[in-house]
Amino acid sequence: MEVKEMQRESIADRIARLQGDLTPKSRILGSYVVEHPRKVVFMTVAELARASGVSEATVVRFVTQLGYAGYADFQQSLRGFVDTELTLLDRLDLTDMLQPGGERLRRVVFEEIDNLRQLYEHLDVAQADRVVNLLKEHPEIYVVGSRLSYGPAYYLGWSLTKVRSGIRIFAGSDNTAIDWLTIAPENVLVVMFAMTRYPNELLRLAKLVKRLGQQLVVITDSTACPISHYADESLVAPSTHIPLIGSPTNLTCLVNYLVQELASRYGQGLKQHQERLEQSYRENDVLFHSTRVPPDAR
Repeated sequence: MEVKEMQRESIADRIARLQGDLTPKSRILGSYVVEHPRKVVFMTVAELARASGVSEATVVRFVTQLGYAGYADFQQSLRGFVDTELTLLDRLDLTDMLQPGGERLRRVVFEEIDNLRQLYEHLDVAQADRVVNLLKEHPEIYVVGSRLSYGPAYYLGWSLTKVRSGIRIFAGSDNTAIDWLTIAPENVLVVMFAMTRYPNELLRLAKLVKRLGQQLVVITDSTACPISHYADESLVAPSTHIPLIGSPTNLTCLVNYLVQELASRYGQGLKQHQERLEQSYRENDVLFHSTRVPPDAR
């Protein structure tokens, strides 16, 4: 199996596929992981060994047999699997809502710092570079998001308009997105944002994009994202923690990187593009100027 396919394979499917190659102890461990993923995702090697009745060496061997570089990679994959399945009520059970406000602030901030560190350490920079090349080469770019992912999708689309032309932003929950994708030019690039729990409307749009033969980039928060199956290129901005509602921090940071990298490749063309924008802002009085006194203050 190719590396790309393995990354998209759920941990339960991977255990089932490799069942025949596992030792008897590893099969016991695999069954425990599949039956108790919400517990295992928070366990250390020692805790998992103790809970499943095997040795720590078996846990380490099991992780390697599944094709993970280490226990941390195994847990990250399991986290994506668990996060996809959790309901709002499940997430509430995982969150201590009785913490003092100050302690909650500290926990939220440090969790986001952990998430950003995860992005920095695990982002595939070579793949990100290929995505930036696509953002530069295609004359038309359609950016799509839905529900929670519409925020970072809009942010990318809005930011791209400050760098280049030919950008459209669509909400996947709006059925007119089907119309626009259907009549889109052949050389359009579709950039789709998807965050757990993944909306079926985005899955339908991704299938449509591939049926139409358009190029698709998926930017997501987990290798477990089912929409990535239809992507020509995909970027994963993984999170370490399971959020109560969702955390777009990593995706927003990734957008900043992509836009800045793209801007660096336009040279003098970027300055000319932004000069036209600034002139239009001035002519149409779009943005506030501190030197101008508001009419109602005179």
